[in-house]
Amino acid sequence: MYKLGFIGFGNMGKAMALGALKSGYSKEDMAFSKVCNIEETQNEFGIKGFKSNVEVARNSEIVILATKPYQYVKVIEEIKNEIGDFTILMPITPSFSTVDIQELIGWKVKVARIMPNTPALVNCGITGLCFSGNFEEMERQKVFDFVKSFGEVLEIEENLMGGVSAVSGSGPAYVYMLIEAMADMAVSTGIKRKDAYNLVAKTVEGSAKMVLETKKHPGELKDEVCSPKGSTIEGVMELEENGFRGSIIKGLKKTLDRFNEMNEEK
Repeated sequence: MYKLGFIGFGNMGKAMALGALKSGYSKEDMAFSKVCNIEETQNEFGIKGFKSNVEVARNSEIVILATKPYQYVKVIEEIKNEIGDFTILMPITPSFSTVDIQELIGWKVKVARIMPNTPALVNCGITGLCFSGNFEEMERQKVFDFVKSFGEVLEIEENLMGGVSAVSGSGPAYVYMLIEAMADMAVSTGIKRKDAYNLVAKTVEGSAKMVLETKKHPGELKDEVCSPKGSTIEGVMELEENGFRGSIIKGLKKTLDRFNEMNEEK
């Protein structure tokens, strides 16, 4: 019996699996199913691969549904007869709630819905998590142990999952855009591209760590960088004139709107 079974093994599935491996899960603890390149992926990760979703569902304690949302109905129809009383289903999609999954299965299967993000690949993810209402404490702990293996976890009410998805699930894309833009400016001053990315990425990493460790409000930390009549406050004023914070909020709102649309489209 595998502790973890991944149905679908794309970018997010791989990120979670690699994070778990780095945190102590063994290769023998895991299996995955994938339509193509089974042997290539097995050789890369050292994890058992199957072409059959049924094999993974039948032989895994936690079944991570890491396929695209449009594939969920088909996949669940395939595996629903392999789901037992002690199986935990773990969907990672914005499109199906815990109740939706239970209705597709046909009974109150245990569902732990998560919204991870790609920094799980480097054990620095943060994952939103909610449970259906039929978990024993030991089963909850099993889920927490897995999710914590690739980062931090925030247990939330399910109706807040959209906000988590917009901010942390999609958020890395916006941070990468910021890093790219700042690095472009650094390159324009003559700094080498490789050095520019390192300079900016470490700046972002350090700034985030300051928020987490000092517990100061981000505005206070910003003020500490801005000297009177200094260069930083000039840049801050320019960003504000161009709607920097407002644009970020609008972008996240668009992401949330799409999350809600996807939930209606299933």
